[in-house]
Amino acid sequence: MFWTCMGVPGRNMGEVFSASLNGKGIRKIVPRGVVNTPKQLTVEPISKKLYFCDREGMKVTCCNYDGSDLEVLINNGDSTTNGPVDQMKWCVGIAVSPKLGKFYWTQKGPSKAGQGRIFCASLNEPTRDRKDIQLVIDKLPEPVDLEIDESTNTLYWTDRGELPIGKTLNQASLDPLTGLLVHTNSTMPYRILASHLNEAIGLKLDNEAGHIYVTDLGGSLYRFNKDGSGKQRVYWSDQRALSGITIL
Repeated sequence: MFWTCMGVPGRNMGEVFSASLNGKGIRKIVPRGVVNTPKQLTVEPISKKLYFCDREGMKVTCCNYDGSDLEVLINNGDSTTNGPVDQMKWCVGIAVSPKLGKFYWTQKGPSKAGQGRIFCASLNEPTRDRKDIQLVIDKLPEPVDLEIDESTNTLYWTDRGELPIGKTLNQASLDPLTGLLVHTNSTMPYRILASHLNEAIGLKLDNEAGHIYVTDLGGSLYRFNKDGSGKQRVYWSDQRALSGITIL
């Protein structure tokens, strides 16, 4: 298993760890001094790479399972040298689709500002001076985590922003040829599957069982059917704020 530790925003004190599933063999694979505030992380088993976003570092990064070959894929700036920066450049959630040949990330923007965006770029393009970055969707409240169901070319994301379209679990169809949203006649190019969550953060698909798991900062862990129905709170604690999640 792998997890991120944010450290102190604005300083390169973030870390990434790995361990066996029994909690033994903990290793610091990305040490302090390399990244700023690593957030959502995803494992891509085909290439055996970890992808994660560095929020205040304004970057999307990947590395091998042991932390080697650390590579910055998207670089929106450097807060350690520039000081306070435009929150529109902060990178948070990450998802990878080898089938579509792309990786996707969220730039949630300022809190509750309605300026959140989701971008994508090619897995196979040179990372320096790249010109393949594409806007997938904008004007979202505050998108956070991402997941892709490659069997249906569907993008899912959580949004911690304000109601009525924030505090939600969302879904959109992707064009298998472009990797961008499928154009529809609807004024809203995506579907809200569930709402009234307490600042939704973590997201994980269980495609085998047909479920979606979501965590929120209110201390709740929810399970939904893939269409958003069957909402069930499987865990809750008012002593905790829940963020990252994965399943086995």
